Amino acid sequence: MKKNILYLGIAVIIGLLAGYLIFGNNSDSTNQKITEGHDHSEASTNEIWTCSMHPQIMNSEPGDCPICGMDLIPAETSAEGLAANEIKMTENAMALANIQTSIVGSFAASDDDGMISLSGKIAENEENNAVQASYFEGRLERLNVSYEGQKVNKGQLLATIYSPNLVAAQQELITAASLKESQPALYNAVRNKLKLWKLSESQINNIESSGKVGEKFPIYATVSGTVAIVMASEGDYLKQGQPILKVSNLNSVWAEFDAYENQISQFKKGQKIKVITNAYPNKEFEAVISFINPVLDNNTRTVKVRTTLSNKENLFKPGMFVTGKIKGARQYLEESLNVPATAVLWTGERSLVYIKTSTNDAIFEMREVTIGVRNGDSFTIIAGLKNGDEIVTKGAFSVDAAAQLQGKKSMMNKSGGKTMTGHEGHLGMQMKGGEKLNGTTTELSKPVQEKFLLVLNSYLQLKDAFVKSDIEKVKNTTSIMLKHLEKIITSSLSDAQKEQIFNIDEALNAILKDNDLENQRTNFVVLNENIVQFTMNMGALNQPFYIQKCPMANRNKGALWLSESKEIENPYYGEAMLTCGSVIGTVGK
Repeated sequence: MKKNILYLGIAVIIGLLAGYLIFGNNSDSTNQKITEGHDHSEASTNEIWTCSMHPQIMNSEPGDCPICGMDLIPAETSAEGLAANEIKMTENAMALANIQTSIVGSFAASDDDGMISLSGKIAENEENNAVQASYFEGRLERLNVSYEGQKVNKGQLLATIYSPNLVAAQQELITAASLKESQPALYNAVRNKLKLWKLSESQINNIESSGKVGEKFPIYATVSGTVAIVMASEGDYLKQGQPILKVSNLNSVWAEFDAYENQISQFKKGQKIKVITNAYPNKEFEAVISFINPVLDNNTRTVKVRTTLSNKENLFKPGMFVTGKIKGARQYLEESLNVPATAVLWTGERSLVYIKTSTNDAIFEMREVTIGVRNGDSFTIIAGLKNGDEIVTKGAFSVDAAAQLQGKKSMMNKSGGKTMTGHEGHLGMQMKGGEKLNGTTTELSKPVQEKFLLVLNSYLQLKDAFVKSDIEKVKNTTSIMLKHLEKIITSSLSDAQKEQIFNIDEALNAILKDNDLENQRTNFVVLNENIVQFTMNMGALNQPFYIQKCPMANRNKGALWLSESKEIENPYYGEAMLTCGSVIGTVGK
């Protein structure tokens, strides 16, 4: 019995020991596996996946980009050690945006030879304008020249008039002719009265010899030129001296440029100027300054600088945009610096550049600067930069967009702070025209806003034509947009706004002249860069316009466009990649 109890005790001890050896190890192993699994899960949760082409896409697990279908890649964790308003960009993002930097130096290092660039327009030479008037009272029976732009030659029949006074004067001539031997003074007085009414010697002699009174008399052109304004209609009763037509002789035209206050000292009458026009971009026309307006325009703070151009070959059309280049003296402060115009972002009142703050890494920070005059393709920086600063000279807009996405200080967000909302991942710029940016308004005048709204409406049709890849519709809507653009009066615009209008006009003309859709889309990139910036200065709009961007367009440099809808319809690829892009901001409500 005692032996049985002993054996039973030994068996229990052995069983417990075996159980510990078996289940104890498994428990440790299980705990280890649970711990390892938990750590892995935590790491997986913390990892964010994004698209290299659409960085606004942020997913918690790998997969495909919902926009372009590319494989998502792990997003880089936020950089540590950055200043509050510094942003860091990846090498991939730098390459896609084609961002380039350069070190700034003094103005004397510039190779533009001190050339000052002015924007202007071709205008009629008012010295060659003439008004064709009616020299006697009467009813305008027929008007042979009835539309603007029509050519008129001296001696050409312009109109036919019925004049009761002329009928009576003809009767006086016939009566005086029978008395010319006895009353020569009366005879000569009647003839002279008809001459003052611009009747020719042959007309007067014909009335005298025929003895017949004509009821309708022709009016002939006294000058040659192009009809600028038709000032009367058939059936009008004209008074003596009332104008019928305004005629411009376009054998010579004026090129009028706007010069700012700080540039006036650079110009003088007789100074040489080179004139370049969009229609003939490879030709330079030599001229001299013929007039400098002694009165400053208080609205634009500019002075008109004028030159007279020979136009016997009819190359220049009134209304054409032109650029004038004048060699000016280098009268700048020693501390002023010269930077490419592409480096400067302009909000209406603030001028900004992006500085590279790290030698080894792509870290940037926004800096406000004060600009001086524009010299060719560069700006003189009066304050805000120093010698040796490295700034973004190409792709500054892309860097600014990245800053806005990261909630840093930017072009439209002076104080910084996150602007992304929900799943949209787009910038809430809300750049309402007339709203104060940096405490000052950038609103355009009401006449300009009204005219530019017509431009915007035709632009939306042009964008839709590119979405549908319809070349014929692209050309038709481009023509309409150009007509609306020509009605915008640039004298009330700032220098930067004038340049944007100039660039919009240039891009539209390039689209109109080209029959290749891809080339048209290349010019559409330039058009959008300028029309987006100009639209930011609009007043209160009836609807918001969404600034959208495709990072793959423009040879992977990225390209913008405006849309009245949040839905992406890519005008750069059409059906081939219709939904590629994202909303990066809004203008309007």
